[in-house]
Amino acid sequence: MFDISWTEFLLIGIVALVVIGPKELPGVMRTMGQWTRKVRGMAAEFQGQFQEAMREAEMADLKKQVDDMASDLTNLDPLKSVRDDVEGMGKEIEKSLTETKETAPSADEAAAPVVAQSAEQLAAPLPEVVPTPAPGEPLELKPDASAIADQALPPPAATPEPNAEPVTPAAPENTERTG
Repeated sequence: MFDISWTEFLLIGIVALVVIGPKELPGVMRTMGQWTRKVRGMAAEFQGQFQEAMREAEMADLKKQVDDMASDLTNLDPLKSVRDDVEGMGKEIEKSLTETKETAPSADEAAAPVVAQSAEQLAAPLPEVVPTPAPGEPLELKPDASAIADQALPPPAATPEPNAEPVTPAAPENTERTG
């Protein structure tokens, strides 16, 4: 505590023996021991009270923190952020729908070109219709149509007879003679 070594205690004891005397030295030592005990007790009591005050302050801080956390838990709404996100998306969708309605033509405006186009088609001359012959009657084609039909249809392919043997190409004759 005071960092006094044994040699220093021995020196203090010798000086006290000479100054106080051998007859009164035991009473003085007892009194010094009692004072030392009282001082140490008071120091221990002070330290205990100080530490108790610190614990109470810490407990008060902990209690405040626990109360804050409890109030946060009672006010906690886990679906609030999800609800806000869904509402935000709904507002964005409504906004985009109103923007498309403003920029998109109305049904009457969109139908106007179609109606004009239909009127032009009705005013155009109709193509010449070729009458369809009755079954069994020959088809009469005009010269223009026959030329188109000849170009459009490929020539008829030769069909083999039902019981005929397949024709194999003949091997080429060897024209070289070895001699």
